[in-house]
Amino acid sequence: MSLIPATILTGFLGAGKTTLLRRILTEAHGERIAVIENEFGPESIDSELLFKDAKERIVEMNNGCLCCTVRGDLVDMLGRLAKRRAKGQLQFDRVIIETTGLAEPGPVAQTFFIEDSVAENYMLDAIITVVDAQHGPQQLDAHSEARAQVGFADRLLISKADLVAPEAVDALRSRLVAMNPKAPIQMAHFGEADLQELLDIRGFNLNAVLEVDPDFLDDQAHSHNDDVSAMLFKSDRPFDGDRFEGFMSAVAQTFGEKLLRYKGVVWLEGNDHQMVFQGVHMLVGGDQGRPWGPDEVRQSRLVFIGKDLPRETLTKGLEQCLL
Repeated sequence: MSLIPATILTGFLGAGKTTLLRRILTEAHGERIAVIENEFGPESIDSELLFKDAKERIVEMNNGCLCCTVRGDLVDMLGRLAKRRAKGQLQFDRVIIETTGLAEPGPVAQTFFIEDSVAENYMLDAIITVVDAQHGPQQLDAHSEARAQVGFADRLLISKADLVAPEAVDALRSRLVAMNPKAPIQMAHFGEADLQELLDIRGFNLNAVLEVDPDFLDDQAHSHNDDVSAMLFKSDRPFDGDRFEGFMSAVAQTFGEKLLRYKGVVWLEGNDHQMVFQGVHMLVGGDQGRPWGPDEVRQSRLVFIGKDLPRETLTKGLEQCLL
């Protein structure tokens, strides 16, 4: 059986996650989606979309979507959904998990790697982060959680752009690009976003080939002192596989708490396939990617997103792993 794709929807308090989620729940999109509220609270969707029976904790919508809330263990809820789906008691195609506004998405993402019962049934497709154009800049200044949400994102949505001047939206976009150059950005007006750009994007799939645009990193200058930033390492020389694996394991153990996301396409000496690797905090893994083309220029490209990145250590260490 194929794995169930899962999307993590995150964003700071009041960013517009619930508005987007309500639209997903009510739109006739043809998808059967199980939506999990990672914590029941004031940010949850309207009460009529939640549970009348606290024991059941699952409500089926008239468009085939499911909605459930997690007051306790996310692993337990994912397991219950998967079992009921396997028995034919529930039908759904994917899962969307909405986190609380003050939560960092890291622990939720790690669930899909460190919990065997989850990894056997689910594939983490992407992390979607909503940023409020009106309050987002101040939230990014004041809250490390907001910065972490941007750093983890595979897609960024800017909401409430109609409430600020176009210049302010442009400034916010530039700031987000500097913090996370790998995440495409789109607008979300009252939850109106192209679902095809949010679902089945394989942003967090170990088998996906990361395409990093180095031009995103050309202009790092801005007036903010964000502790979340990004760096790109690329080389036209192959890596020694053993040295690369040893160094990245050491990086994960030493700097894992600061590393929100790191991923890349790696050229290993003697390997005719790309190696795709990525990590979350202290969890790092790799998988064989597609074959290198016969006329393709082989190159390694790695992007690191984190807090107070040890740029010099990463750069020198990776260079020492090259042949």
